[in-house]
Amino acid sequence: MDLLLSLPIASYFAGPMLTSWSGSVNLLFFYMTWMTLVLSHSPLKIELVGTLAARIVFWLVPSLFFLLFDTLVPSLSESIKLYGTSSLPRRDAASLLRQVLLAAFNLAFSTAVQAGISVGAGSLLGRPLFKTSTTLPLPWQIAKHILTLYTAREVLTYYIHRFVLHSRGRMGKLHNSYAHHRKNAAPYALMLYTDHPLPLLFNRTLPVYLPAMIVQPHLLTYFLFTILTTLEETLSMSGYSIVPGIIMGGIARRSATHYASGGRGNYGAWGLLDWASGTSVGKDVVEDIQDEAEKHQVKERGQKAASDTGSLVQDGIDGLKGRKGRKKNADS
Repeated sequence: MDLLLSLPIASYFAGPMLTSWSGSVNLLFFYMTWMTLVLSHSPLKIELVGTLAARIVFWLVPSLFFLLFDTLVPSLSESIKLYGTSSLPRRDAASLLRQVLLAAFNLAFSTAVQAGISVGAGSLLGRPLFKTSTTLPLPWQIAKHILTLYTAREVLTYYIHRFVLHSRGRMGKLHNSYAHHRKNAAPYALMLYTDHPLPLLFNRTLPVYLPAMIVQPHLLTYFLFTILTTLEETLSMSGYSIVPGIIMGGIARRSATHYASGGRGNYGAWGLLDWASGTSVGKDVVEDIQDEAEKHQVKERGQKAASDTGSLVQDGIDGLKGRKGRKKNADS
């Protein structure tokens, strides 16, 4: 527990958003805390506890909150759910409890598998898999590694999802029976970890962890990557139509269409490979970008029209004032 409370990840990445003075103090505090953490705990312990904490904070807690909202206020929830009422969770306490327990087991199982891989890789390399030093990674290194990890994750997610999880083999049957038991319905966030444990490893754990094993970034970079992907997956699996942003909104819609169609397409996380391979179902990523661009153009045109109208009104008022002033001067 002391290790969990000592993880200062947020303070490090939030530092640049603060003022220069408070940001410097925040980074200094982070560095001191991180150095103490590295010197007092093993790299494996920091990796596993940090990863588990990220998934609890950015997936488990929000998904349970969404589940409560969907079940306690269904009339409000269905109005913001993609595919409406059919996307609401079953209001069956026993069924929901089984799903929560399965999700908790899968979270523990994936963490245990990660621990086994880390121990094995560390034994082969003779050092920790991730760089766990008191030296902090530079911003450009973080950006480069995050871009590389995201690219590799997109490729792995697409091909594993399409050719393994939606094949006619045993793995495909397990995935379909657990993840696609609901038809014509969007998912809800808890379903991120309610797949069968084996398909779950291929779908959620390996596309994130395997690229990190190859790149071997600083542990803080891996934590940031885990946080970003976990938050993305939570929002994309929420099934809500109000997920903001051109990127996240499109990902959520494509994920909902994937589940509602029974897995006929939209295999990738970001939709780029689906668009390139012709496996998109519904609107693809390019159409999402075009729609968003049109919305911005309409908004800009509306703002320009309003501004022009305001200018015309103001010119009319100024003209009336000028005529009244000249009339007064002529009368005097």
